[in-house]
Amino acid sequence: MNEIEAIIERYKRRDNLPEDRYSYLSPWMYMHEQEKERAIIRLIKKVRLYPINNKTLLEIGCGTGGNLLQFMRLGFSPNFIVGNELIPQRAILARERTPSQLKIIEGNALDLKFEDNSFDIVYQSMVFSSILDFKFRKELALKIWNLTKVGGGILWYDFIYNNPVNNDVQGIPFRKIKTLFPTSEIFKYKISLAPPIARRVSKIHFRLYDIFNSVRFLRTHLLCWIMKTK
Repeated sequence: MNEIEAIIERYKRRDNLPEDRYSYLSPWMYMHEQEKERAIIRLIKKVRLYPINNKTLLEIGCGTGGNLLQFMRLGFSPNFIVGNELIPQRAILARERTPSQLKIIEGNALDLKFEDNSFDIVYQSMVFSSILDFKFRKELALKIWNLTKVGGGILWYDFIYNNPVNNDVQGIPFRKIKTLFPTSEIFKYKISLAPPIARRVSKIHFRLYDIFNSVRFLRTHLLCWIMKTK
């Protein structure tokens, strides 16, 4: 089994999760997403990406389009956004949820036909942690680096620790990000309360998310801007 087939099998196993596990109506999930959105806004301002309505953006592993909708809400134009999704059923849902001007491309991100330096921003969220083959991970990192314009960057969101109860994922700590993009300048924020803790405490009261999240070592994800300067 090659890595693409293995990734598809890993995602199939996630179909057995409870339907409300990642529902935005769950307190832990909306607190988690709102925190991430605030961090993205803070990062956009820090690296002076604005104005954003003329920026080209590609998301690899766009799933059912939730992040694409978020970017449009922030002010990105659907005319300049492309989503790429490996799994056909998810790509279909992404097309249904997003405007027709926004292009959804189904298939392996390594097969994308865009010229180098095509996008101001390439976004990946929870994709690399689902890739367990180091060679494939390196190839994908090089692909998205080449697709990124000089002066732009890769917007990265992923977790940094291994999950002891889930062998289908692997944490990507900062040192491994540096290995994937060795010549780049990287701005980073450590965010997101560990989901098992977030789910438990938010059931008691949603405000407990922020209280526990104030303890930095309980945060499990990195939001990075991997800048391409040359």
